[in-house]
Amino acid sequence: MSVFVSTHGRGPDLALLHGWGLNGAVWQNIRDALAENFTLHLIDLPGHGRSADVKATTLDAMSEAINQVLPAKTHLLGWSLGGQIAMKFALRYPEKIDKLILLATTPQFVAGDDWPHGMKSGVLADFASRLSTHYAATIKNFLALQVLRPEHNERHDNIRQTIRQLQKSVLAGGAPNLENLMHCLEILAETNLRPMARHISTPTLVVQGDHDALTPEAAARWLAVAIPAAEYAMIEHAAHAPFLSHRAAFIKHIHAFLKS
Repeated sequence: MSVFVSTHGRGPDLALLHGWGLNGAVWQNIRDALAENFTLHLIDLPGHGRSADVKATTLDAMSEAINQVLPAKTHLLGWSLGGQIAMKFALRYPEKIDKLILLATTPQFVAGDDWPHGMKSGVLADFASRLSTHYAATIKNFLALQVLRPEHNERHDNIRQTIRQLQKSVLAGGAPNLENLMHCLEILAETNLRPMARHISTPTLVVQGDHDALTPEAAARWLAVAIPAAEYAMIEHAAHAPFLSHRAAFIKHIHAFLKS
């Protein structure tokens, strides 16, 4: 069984990989604007949305599932978990990627003795413990974290609107497979791509919001230095989902990089 792909627009190919717990419908806010210049391939990751029955329990397996549906040559954009999958894909299939965009992506989500730029392991453990019995509430809390840090919540209306958009996208694309979501949390908890980052040869844009509560800006800057052909774009006052909260700035960075 192949992962689900929704295709839109015309022009050079651009595949988009969403984050944990969501699906390809999360890109609806920017889909039409990007489709004016690119042929978009909006992929539901294994275990998510309309790919809920596709099982993949490692980054390698997920990148292989993506490989089966991507065109022979494409730009690839990955957000959060999707960014880690995109990094793995770039290492396994460099000949298939023209340019790589890593949005709110870290090589290692969880902090360690030699990696201060991550979240505490207890955050992911808390998601995992509540996921099976309180799915809706867990997802709502997760989405709230993706929009803005609590100490920067002065724009209440914008925050609520963005969260509603994210929640609507989850429902529109279909419910994820809970077992597979648990496997994805394990991937996020255990993955360390730092040793591999310097081997990514693809021209890369690292896009990051400076108010991101899930992916620290320092982690994104580390990636931009570690990947040899990378450049960095920071979106001020954006959190983990700048394509929703700062749509115009995000699209401007994407166009500038892919058309250069």
